[in-house]
Amino acid sequence: MTIQGGETSEGVARVFVNNARELITGQYLPKLERCVERLSDEQVWSRPNAASNSIGNLLLHISGNARQWIVCGLGGATDERQRQTEFAERRAIPRAELLAQLRQTIAEVDDVLERFDASQLLESYRIQGTETSALAAIFHVTEHISMHAGQVILLTKMLANIDLVFYDFSSGKPVHTWHDQQVP
Repeated sequence: MTIQGGETSEGVARVFVNNARELITGQYLPKLERCVERLSDEQVWSRPNAASNSIGNLLLHISGNARQWIVCGLGGATDERQRQTEFAERRAIPRAELLAQLRQTIAEVDDVLERFDASQLLESYRIQGTETSALAAIFHVTEHISMHAGQVILLTKMLANIDLVFYDFSSGKPVHTWHDQQVP
């Protein structure tokens, strides 16, 4: 089927999946890394109040959600997620370990999405006890990581009292810098 602009529905589906991959691996992960690398282990596990999560809990939650929806839900791996433990964790898991787990999960998500047959985007999958399409699952995980990355960015700015300098506007147009800077 050809749609407006000459693109086939299969082509649009592949563009959607590739855009999700770029957002997850090329934007959200590097921003999360920059945040965590600029904080101490203590800051990563601090909570603004009893009703809030720490950055450490949010990173565990991002990994658990992405693994459940993409690696297990679309990729067929066994789903052993214990969602509540992501929020209940109180050990100060070192930043390096948290980042290694997040990177591993994101690499597995990217691998599933790279191999995913985009013609199956509208097929039904049972994820988290409900029926959903692959398109909805991919959209959910992309949006979910984005939302929690925003929380981590805000918490990092508050805890470290820094500007994370994700963009350089010196040329008059925004140029992303989240891959460019070395951690001090």
